[in-house]
Formats: sequence, structure tokens, C-alpha cells
Amino acid sequence: MGRMVDQSAWVQMTQDNPGHSAAYVQRFRTMARQGADLGGEARLVDALLPRRARVLDAGCGPGRVGGRLAAAGHDVVGVDVDPVLIAAAEEDHPGPRWLVGDLAELDLPAGGVAAGFDAIVCAGNVMTFLAPSTRVPVLERLRAHVAPDGRAAIGFGAGRGYVFDDFLADARTGGWTPDLLLATWDLRPFTPSSDFLVAVLRPA
Repeated sequence: MGRMVDQSAWVQMTQDNPGHSAAYVQRFRTMARQGADLGGEARLVDALLPRRARVLDAGCGPGRVGGRLAAAGHDVVGVDVDPVLIAAAEEDHPGPRWLVGDLAELDLPAGGVAAGFDAIVCAGNVMTFLAPSTRVPVLERLRAHVAPDGRAAIGFGAGRGYVFDDFLADARTGGWTPDLLLATWDLRPFTPSSDFLVAVLRPA
């Protein structure tokens, strides 16, 4: 019997408020209908990639990022712990393979999906929702799924319980080294006063 994995803050929220996920999906659908620019993360990741690359959208939610990358011609697999969000991804962005799963236990080859992704994207503050005990294991599992010359783009905001320096230390422990640190998904440089981090990482 495997060890128990500590629940993420997202899972706890959905247990406390069963309507939370549906409201989240509806909020982003409304923003999309209103013409909000929801593609910044996908544009950055697309710029990192050759054409028709393989992309893992880790913590994909309702498919906002992975769906755009698939529309750009990439082969996308998305994983999220929340089945409501995965159902929304399947409805709104058909084409990619959307899977329910915990990133702390990610093992796509066991389910018949090859590892060796050209890029992994982890947007939407996913890292800050993880239980602290699972942060390094998640980074290790992502590292196990990236190609030797692949990269990961991971972004989250300050003030959410995960200090940027702690994340970068955890990333090194998890087998990553920083290629580029940004303050936004539109390539503004990271500084000590930045309130957001986009870390482009490569395997150490």
C-alpha cells in the first residue's frame, strides 16, 4: 500500500465548497466571452518550442493554456486533480488528452502516455496550491517527464505562502536549474521587488 499524499489546498477548497470548481470554470468562460486576453502563458511556452512539440500542462485546470497550445499545433497532455475542471477542459478544448491525476504521484507512462515532453507548463498559481510536503515530489515528478533538452515554465504570485527563493531551492532539489527568471508571462525581467515569478527551468 502506497503512502498517503497530503491534500492540496485546492482539494480542500472543493471539499469545503462543492460549487467552487464550477464557479471557477464559469468565471473564465465569462472572461473569454468578454474578450479577455487569456493566452499569455501559452504564447510564452509556444515561443520555447519547435513546431508540433509535446507539451505537458501540469495542473491544467479547464484547459485554458493547453487548449491554446494544441490550437497552435502542439501535442498536449493535461493533468489536473479536479475532475470538474478536466470535464470543462474536455468540453471547451477537445483534442488534447485531459487526465485526472495528482501531480505528486504523476506517472504517465504507467497509463500508456510516454514521458519525454518538450515542455512542461505549470501556470495559474498551481504550485501555491500544493501541500508543502508535496512541492519537491511534484518537481521531481515533472523532472521525470521532461525530455533531456526540454524545459519547464512555472509561474505563480507572491503572497501565497510559497517564497520565491524557497521555490528555486526546491526546484534545484527536484532536479532543475533555472534558465531564465521573469516577472511576467510577457517577458518582463524578474527583480527582487517582483510580485510574480515565471521560472523557465531545464533539467540539471
